[in-house]
Formats: sequence, C-alpha cells, structure tokens
Amino acid sequence: MYSLPHTYPSSTNIKHVPFLSHKQADDLVYDITKDRKPKPANMDECKFGREFTDHMLSIEWNKDEGWNRPVIQPLQNISLHPATAVFHYATELFEGMKAYRTPENEISFFRPQMNMDRMLRSAHRACLPQFDGEEFLKCIAELVRVEQEWVPNSRNASLYMRPTFIGTEPTLGVDKSGSALLYCILCPVGSYFSTGTFEPVSLMADPRYIRASKGGFGAYKLGR
Repeated sequence: MYSLPHTYPSSTNIKHVPFLSHKQADDLVYDITKDRKPKPANMDECKFGREFTDHMLSIEWNKDEGWNRPVIQPLQNISLHPATAVFHYATELFEGMKAYRTPENEISFFRPQMNMDRMLRSAHRACLPQFDGEEFLKCIAELVRVEQEWVPNSRNASLYMRPTFIGTEPTLGVDKSGSALLYCILCPVGSYFSTGTFEPVSLMADPRYIRASKGGFGAYKLGR
C-alpha cells in the first residue's frame, strides 16, 4: 500500500511538487474552486464512473517546449481539434487505481508504483513521451489530498483514480504525436459487481478466445 503523505499543505497554501524527468522540475500549480458540489449521500451506491470530484490534474507536453507545469484545476471539458491524433489513431492509454480510507482514517493507494511502471511501458509502446512515474504519482497523491473528502469512509467503496495520457497533435498524418496531455480524474465508486465487494463472482474461461496475440498490446492499457 502507498499511504498519502501527511506533509502536503492545505489547499490554501502553495506546495512545489516536481514533475519533469529529463530536465529541471517545474512546480505544481493550484487553481482551487470555491464552488464545490455536494458529495453523494451514500458513496457505497455510487456507480462506476458516474460521479466525479471537483478537480483534475493536468500536464501538457509538446515536442518543442517539453513538459509544462502540472496543474490541479477545476474539473472541466477538454477542447480538441477534430483532427487530433487520439480520435483517429487511438493514441491513448490509461490506468485504473484506487484510494482507500483505512480504519485509522488514513488514505492509502494499492500498489500504484506497478500502475506507473505499466503506464510508462504503455507510453513507450504508443510513442508518447516518457515522464517520471514517481513524480506523477506525487502529483496524483496531492490531487487526492485536495479531494480527500471524496474518499469514502466505508469498506464497500473507494476513490477511483483514472490517469490518462492522450496524443493531442491536430494532424491526420501517421506519425508520433507532437503534443500530448497527461491528466488524472477521480470518482467515488461502490462495488463494481452487484454481488457486493467481498462476495465471489462466477467467471468462465474459454481457451478458444484470447485477450492478446503475440506481439500485440496485451501487456499494455492502450486505446482500442
């Protein structure tokens, strides 16, 4: 488990969190909304991916300037050109992680370093730029700290984290994307299955079907 650090400041203060990997690190920027929406009355009943927190983490990259400053900002729509690479060539990858509130009222992540390792492998496979996974994880941890009231105080619910990486260059040419957006959104979720969090589910394994072919994308979480 990865415990949320206790040394981060309140949302009214500024904390410099480095991000970049191959040159001097920039600082995390805060744009905290004053118009927070009400939390769900019962987070155990939250459907997967339907309710979202007030803020998101966003970091832009382009081939000329490299990584921009990471920003925690109000959750908002993303405006993209119709020819953006992610729409036409699925230049996209993502991970799925969860934050839990412990009986001691601490917030912990479940093995997020493994998600970061796979995300970096996926980025390499998708020809998207590399980044420092540990620094990105620190930025995500700070986003969760800002949104800590959204972490359910329940054994049957958690806060789902969706780090996402997309190619954003507006071109129809088949090439590496010259710009990209790395971001993370959060949503409280109850049990994924109707049987509940701790009840078993029935699964069928059929050897006639495979998830990934040799030399394909089975080891990565890429767009399809």
